[in-house]
Amino acid sequence: MSNFGKVLTAMVTPFQADGSVDYAVAEALAAHLVDHGTDSLIVCGTTGESPTLSWDEEYELFRVVQQATAGKAKIVAGTGSNSTQEAIAATQKADKLGLHGSLQVVPYYNKPPQVGLYQHFRAIAEATPDLPLILYNIPGRTGQNLLPETIARLAEIPNIVAVKEASGNLEQVSQIRRLTPLEFSIYSGDDSLTLPMLAVGGQGVISVASHLVGDLLQQMIQAFADGQTQAATQIHLRLFPLFKALFTTTNPIPVKAALKLQGWQVGTTRLPLDDDLSKIDSLLQPVMRDLALLQANQQTN
Repeated sequence: MSNFGKVLTAMVTPFQADGSVDYAVAEALAAHLVDHGTDSLIVCGTTGESPTLSWDEEYELFRVVQQATAGKAKIVAGTGSNSTQEAIAATQKADKLGLHGSLQVVPYYNKPPQVGLYQHFRAIAEATPDLPLILYNIPGRTGQNLLPETIARLAEIPNIVAVKEASGNLEQVSQIRRLTPLEFSIYSGDDSLTLPMLAVGGQGVISVASHLVGDLLQQMIQAFADGQTQAATQIHLRLFPLFKALFTTTNPIPVKAALKLQGWQVGTTRLPLDDDLSKIDSLLQPVMRDLALLQANQQTN
């Protein structure tokens, strides 16, 4: 129903000094990402700090990012919720904006059983039958794992077309691949597991690191697809320190720090997300320097 490509960037939300959304920087960053390896943009997901955004802020972000990319990339709206009715309303509104898809997170905090999870996602899909949906399984944040058998049932619904799998469990990914048709896409939700997931049937990655190395991620995935596994492995190993550095504390604190080191005025994270940024910078700088991600005047200690 839709092909979102290989590298989907879970885009940060830039903030101004007063904490308001910086839509101008969001536009510029979106255009930059699309020019540097991003096939699709996930707007207002975990990395976009969706829990601290109002719906009005989210819809304006959807609009400006769509405008900035001018049809060069697909825009996927993070409109999931732990309330089925709220998720339906938000997704319907995003659909009316002409976006290309929606990312639907497993309901958090209320920990529905598998039957409830199935009914939740089915209800959203049926309410927006022309909008492709990507399931988002991240049990470390939601407290509940969307099981392969449930994903397989949901994959039978025509507009549920993919899953972002962030359980960190390659056995689970293998089982999802066994139980779903090949046209159902499996995306890694962890940059460090993208290459291993390709080996068990993944299509690509919904990435944080692609803010910085989108072109290299494209090269890695293409090398694997071309049977050049050694070349793909070398790229993975080269990028691995960056993958780890970007998760030294809660995402998106490190990636925003990395973008600021490159000169992007993305601001800080909204509370309650906060940490020692000087410590994070000191961890990021040598890793980014090794990958030539810092200009000479940015390589400060």
